[in-house]
Amino acid sequence: MDCTEIGFESPTFTLPTVTSLVGFLFIQLVTIFYKFKKIDENDLFFAVRDGYPVTALHTLIIPKRHILSFFELNQSEQGGLYTFLDKQKKIIITEDPSVSAFNIGINDGPEAGRSVDHLHIHLIPRRKGDMDNPRGGVRGVIPEKQKYVKKDEII
Repeated sequence: MDCTEIGFESPTFTLPTVTSLVGFLFIQLVTIFYKFKKIDENDLFFAVRDGYPVTALHTLIIPKRHILSFFELNQSEQGGLYTFLDKQKKIIITEDPSVSAFNIGINDGPEAGRSVDHLHIHLIPRRKGDMDNPRGGVRGVIPEKQKYVKKDEII
């Protein structure tokens, strides 16, 4: 006879997976060891200000589930990411109305410059005049490719 035969439900537990434990530990590391203060969160993501900001209010969007690559986001996370990014954009603009544009970046893999083994998305606020010539934007990850002339501008 088992406990269900006498009217008791058997207890069920879900043991944490290695992935969920790593994700939990990463969040603890970010928020405690590096002393980053969570500025916002939902069920899927949390946001912190970057410890080495490119501009004021540079924000990192970090999934709670431990993954390395943007391409590992599941469908729920993909949809939730846009919503969370948009919310962070609005928070930044409310805090600093001089923000007029954004760079959104992901260093997806070591060859792309990833230095932390957990996906994080950079939301970098930009302001008019914050650099002489912003043309090329994220192309600046390879400096000699940032500045370019459009084919239709060649005389």
